[in-house]
Amino acid sequence: MYNGVVVVCPLCRTRRARRGCPALGKQICAVCCGTKRLVEIRCPSDCSWLASSREHPPAVVVRQQQHDVAVLVQVTRDFSQQQSRLFFLISRFLVGYESPHLQPVFAMVPMVDEDIADATTALAASFETESRGVIYEHRPTSSAGERLAAALKPVLAEAGKGAGSSFTRDGAVVLRQFAQAVRQARDHDRENRRAFLELLDRTVGRFGSSEDDASATRESPRLIVP
Repeated sequence: MYNGVVVVCPLCRTRRARRGCPALGKQICAVCCGTKRLVEIRCPSDCSWLASSREHPPAVVVRQQQHDVAVLVQVTRDFSQQQSRLFFLISRFLVGYESPHLQPVFAMVPMVDEDIADATTALAASFETESRGVIYEHRPTSSAGERLAAALKPVLAEAGKGAGSSFTRDGAVVLRQFAQAVRQARDHDRENRRAFLELLDRTVGRFGSSEDDASATRESPRLIVP
């Protein structure tokens, strides 16, 4: 309020402007500050509001983080080190995956959790069959799941080079758990068909691009974000 005049937020043009924004050089409202920071507003690293939000996240954010951690802990709790690394590698792939067009006239359809469950279940069955000495390719039930499985195969083949038969067994275990993770994420948010994908994006996706995927199986897994 300047000289008795209420200053309205220039972004929403509705609420009172109470916070000084160093990025915009203007006063904005608390809601726009909280919802637009680092999305529409390029906040400088020394912004006091940004620092405060990171040190004291809202309760809803804390609850979401706790849920994400609980799901990942439940899914990976019995994993060996190699299985955990493989889970991390596949998770990073899923975060960056974009479903290709079947035909140019079709619009791209975003991947949903069911596609992950479908593809990983089929791949797990193929791995299990191979571990018993029989080569048989199990196929997903949907076209989207089939495309995802086809994209995952070279990633798994590269990760399994030189690993021997143990990789086939580990791969089957890890792939089966993705379907379980999808179910757990959906139980928490039944209306969201991308609940598990969004969980991966909030956790695994925070570590950036998959440029180091080729060496990911040699690194310690970093799935759980505090």
